[in-house]
Amino acid sequence: MEQGTGKTITALELCRLRLEAGKISHILWLCPCSTKQNLKDELIKQAPREILERTTICGIETLSRSIHANSYLRLLTEREHCYLVVDESLLIKNPYAYRTQNIDYLSSHCDYKLILNGMPISKNQADLYAQFHILDWRILGYKTYWSFAANHIEFDPEIPQKIIRCLNTDYLARKISPYTVQVTKKDCLVLPDKSYSVNYFSLTRKQNEHYNQVADVLLFHLNELHPESIYRLFAGLQAVTSGFRVLFQRSDTGYEHIVTQPFFENPADNPRLQRLLSVIDNRSKYIIFCNYTYEIDVLCRILSVKYGEEQIARFDGSIPMKKRMQNLETFKTRANFLIANRDCAGYSLNLQFCHNIIYFSNSWDLATRLQSEDRIHRIGQEKDIHIRDICAYNTLDERILGCLYRKEKLLEAFRNDIKNMENKNHIAEWIYCQKQNRGLMDCDDLEEARNA
Repeated sequence: MEQGTGKTITALELCRLRLEAGKISHILWLCPCSTKQNLKDELIKQAPREILERTTICGIETLSRSIHANSYLRLLTEREHCYLVVDESLLIKNPYAYRTQNIDYLSSHCDYKLILNGMPISKNQADLYAQFHILDWRILGYKTYWSFAANHIEFDPEIPQKIIRCLNTDYLARKISPYTVQVTKKDCLVLPDKSYSVNYFSLTRKQNEHYNQVADVLLFHLNELHPESIYRLFAGLQAVTSGFRVLFQRSDTGYEHIVTQPFFENPADNPRLQRLLSVIDNRSKYIIFCNYTYEIDVLCRILSVKYGEEQIARFDGSIPMKKRMQNLETFKTRANFLIANRDCAGYSLNLQFCHNIIYFSNSWDLATRLQSEDRIHRIGQEKDIHIRDICAYNTLDERILGCLYRKEKLLEAFRNDIKNMENKNHIAEWIYCQKQNRGLMDCDDLEEARNA
């Protein structure tokens, strides 16, 4: 279910029905840590007291590191009949992550399970395995990731962990469609249109020279057998386009670490910042998403000088949660600029009083990109949405935007595959009912209808 279509209320109603029927005695709700407060507020507003008294909320990231939380939840699921709700289940797409293994254990002791997400995949169909394994391994039919990979993933022969493409995706769509409900905004909401624009700028001459130097150094050390060298290349180039100088420090073990420092003595000389200032004014509200804490620091300082400190609200991991919520209220009531990090402000916030988003810098993650866009494209939005990207000419920035676009097309295609499978199932069920009513049923007809 896409953001704003009522995932929380739907899940809560399913839990209520099972609880009143005596099939469960407790609700265990896992969600991203950044959305816990918003979820609590929503449950307090929507749920009766008897449900609140039987609900436990825990952050998904907490299960990666907290022995205490894992021990408590294991004891809870072993002693109670629990309904497990995993909100934003795309956070558990890595089958070997500690959080995934711990949630898998909790799931094995729960009578009912539900995974919620606005999108099932962010990279490719391999993201499905861990999420559906938590529900039941029999849905996809694979007990282990490697049995899944043997049938559905083509790996790069020179880089074993690199996925070239996914195979037999129609099989995956067919297997999950009976257990999947899709709700898009256009199915149940009338929302304003979203418009996209890319605002280009050129690196300065010295900045461009440094960009090429960093590319030469990192390409020289590129080793396709070690994927981390590719990540270093991308991280180094993106840092330069964002206004950093990239330095290399050799450790005692001989390994060169990337160290960054501001490229411009005066941050206002950064062409990326200059391009941003050219597209904003203080007559509208803007959410500005950044990759780096330094970018947020600079934007808060520059915009405070230009428009006044009272016009700026900050939302990222460097400030406590209580202060973040105060800043959100400030943004709603009087400030015109929310300077934010996608990982913190990209989930479960209702910001539909604003209709402008600017991506000062982008990451490769499609999930956080789409989630962050939906902070303003939801129920209550009355104006057309304007989404702008700040992009450096002829750099990695263009590759990132192209990658996000291709992933979005992949996601839409897979959603259509699932919907087509659901339509086939409905036809098959109709034929089944017709055969039953005539007193003669041929199972081959049902299978033919499914394959039609």
